Amino acid sequence: MAIASDKGHARQFVDFDSRTISTADGVTSVIVLTPRAQTDKAQLVAARVPEFCLGNPAYRMVTVVNLVRARVARGLVRMVMRRRLTAEAAQLQRRYDAAGIRKDARRDVFVVADFDGAATRALGADPAAPEFHVFVFGPGGNLLREWREVPDAAELAAVLR
Repeated sequence: MAIASDKGHARQFVDFDSRTISTADGVTSVIVLTPRAQTDKAQLVAARVPEFCLGNPAYRMVTVVNLVRARVARGLVRMVMRRRLTAEAAQLQRRYDAAGIRKDARRDVFVVADFDGAATRALGADPAAPEFHVFVFGPGGNLLREWREVPDAAELAAVLR
């Protein structure tokens, strides 16, 4: 799978906290598309985000969780996701604290619960065929790089520079 156009075509998402996120809003975005069963890979990508991105408003990471095939109630999924978001924010807060960043890390945790497949389709993937992908979009919405597996830290840092 490859994104059809990398010429600044904006993709918009609404995250778990009802924030609208666009790939063309002036922020470099690492977007991880993952099926629910592979969210551990998204956590690994987050751990590999370079220190210069932490707390920096010019960068963000968004996790899009493909939930089209989820066979549990949305309310239950949302409850579990809220707990996971709290845990992820606590982990990010530890990184912020260690780096001397005085900021609430929870505000920098972006997760899209994709129940209807719209976000997955916007990234050029088939919602019925859950796949793992990592995309890096430049500030204007252009696709800088795409991986089908977790990139190593040096590769990710090189694209984000």
